[in-house]
Amino acid sequence: MNPIQSVPGRDDERTAAPDIDVQAIRSRARRDIETGAVTGDYEANPEAVIRLLNEALATEIVCVLRYRRHYFMAKGILSEPVATEFMEHAQQEQEHADSIAERIVQLGGGPDFNPQTLTDRSHAEYVEAESLSDMIKENLVAERIAIESYRAMIRYIGDKDTTTRRMLEEILAVEEEHAEDLSSLMQGMIR
Repeated sequence: MNPIQSVPGRDDERTAAPDIDVQAIRSRARRDIETGAVTGDYEANPEAVIRLLNEALATEIVCVLRYRRHYFMAKGILSEPVATEFMEHAQQEQEHADSIAERIVQLGGGPDFNPQTLTDRSHAEYVEAESLSDMIKENLVAERIAIESYRAMIRYIGDKDTTTRRMLEEILAVEEEHAEDLSSLMQGMIR
């Protein structure tokens, strides 16, 4: 089913421009139209990817809720810049959740927003925390969990679904920024 093939004898195999079998691509596109964005050359297991993405979706939603609670509950002399950071992170986590939900639909699945199973599917925990320093620590722990989870998903997907991998890599980069922000806040609290 590979529509790209080198043409023997034209160029050195390493530098040859591929020929694309456009007729075969057109035929498959018309025949399999009901599968939407999932074409015949999709190499990943869509059900497994959708399950992983629904876990990531749950994780992001739990993080949104935790960050928002911490935003509203932040108190003390240092609370204003920390609360502002919490709200910024909550908004970015919501953007991640939206991107993930959209990708789940593109893959033919349904995003699972069921509140009854949300925390069971989430990799991160919802910890209320009382003090500002505990809020920062709990959010940093959650970001570190998200970082490891996204790296594992990226490794699993590999080159089998480049669109999902690229989305997860972009989310991972933001999660790493969040972890660095929180680590800096925690250092500032200690000094």
